[in-house]
Amino acid sequence: MSLTRVAFSLIPLASLVFAATFVGFEHFNGGVKTHHFGARRDLPGFSNWLSLLILPLLGMIVAHRANSKQAAHTSKILPPPLAVGAAASFAYGAALAGSFLFRFEQVSLILFVSLFLLSLVLPVYRAEWIFGFVTGMTIAFGSVIPLVFAIVFATISFVARRVTRYVLSAMGKPRPLRDGLSVELHAAPLSGSLFCKPTRSIRGNQEYPLEQFRNW
Repeated sequence: MSLTRVAFSLIPLASLVFAATFVGFEHFNGGVKTHHFGARRDLPGFSNWLSLLILPLLGMIVAHRANSKQAAHTSKILPPPLAVGAAASFAYGAALAGSFLFRFEQVSLILFVSLFLLSLVLPVYRAEWIFGFVTGMTIAFGSVIPLVFAIVFATISFVARRVTRYVLSAMGKPRPLRDGLSVELHAAPLSGSLFCKPTRSIRGNQEYPLEQFRNW
């Protein structure tokens, strides 16, 4: 088994170890907690025991995604975009959980509201972003409630980015210019900014291949 496959297999294993350590600590220190939506006991509650199932399952999904992306990054153990997404979302989730545990209510509110904005500009629907966010918030909220919120924001992110891509694609049909270039508008994958891609050249009423235009 290659080093990269070993590294990928360690993701769900590390998730299981983390969940078991967390639940074990609670079990021997007052009992495993159950979290309710809105901290209301009349609403459904979810035991932290479920973290033993959710975190390794998310880890397996991330490991599968990492394995499929590895071909494009043969020199890396973990593809950089995947590693950055997982690390950034984990840090954000941990910061939100920490602000809640230490009762920094204003910080918690700012971080939570900012999730709506971040979901519009970042691909938080990807598995690594969900995995990092849920793992970071597990200590404060368990795994179920953070997963529910992660799915909500992932849906917002997916729909917003697809709609934006559709609109930009509709705007990007070839547009002929007089005595110049016919260009297409394209959207940069991450920033969403527009750039022009030349397709053919036009001089007078004649069209020429772009390669020939470069030689003029």
